[in-house]
Amino acid sequence: MSRRSRGIFITFEGPDGAGKSTQVELLAQALAEREPLVFREPGGTELGERIREIVLHRPESMSAEAEMHLFMAARAELLRTRIEPALAAGRIVIDDRYQDSTLAYQGGGRGAPVDWPASFPKPDLTILLVLPPDVGLDRIRSGGKGLDRLDAEPLDFHRAVAAAYDRLAAADPDRFLRVDARGAPEEIHAEVLGRVRSLLAESEVRASS
Repeated sequence: MSRRSRGIFITFEGPDGAGKSTQVELLAQALAEREPLVFREPGGTELGERIREIVLHRPESMSAEAEMHLFMAARAELLRTRIEPALAAGRIVIDDRYQDSTLAYQGGGRGAPVDWPASFPKPDLTILLVLPPDVGLDRIRSGGKGLDRLDAEPLDFHRAVAAAYDRLAAADPDRFLRVDARGAPEEIHAEVLGRVRSLLAESEVRASS
């Protein structure tokens, strides 16, 4: 699959409570004429939704490695059956969480030995919504949304996750767009959309050359 024919792969990362779902929806609406495909992780396939229920909402404890492999199994299924075919067809794909989440949560938070599989494509753009962990958790509680298994972890866990995200963004600055999630949703969207439009323009130039 050549770079010229490949679609655009955009991912959103950050803690729960940062407003990822809102920004994913706003971006999809702004790009509606291009008919982007939108997914969430874990999820997007029947297997992925079953795994989502296990890793986020079941009370049973599991090892860090088991949790890591479940997330990555769901991701592999989504990649093979939905994301990669869409990219091969030249579509825009927007994914609410991707491999960076596993590196941050299971790697940074749990200490699991996580890497980036060679078979997992790198996104063209990763939007990292940055928010202090305590603020994100307060948003979840005040919004009436119950805490899932990961949300319910101690604050030190969430601080370790945030630190891991910082390291990931620092190591790959061309891919990451860091956005302060404390801003108004429309201001965050404007910053995200500006970067996405630049990415699309660059892609069109490459395709015509």
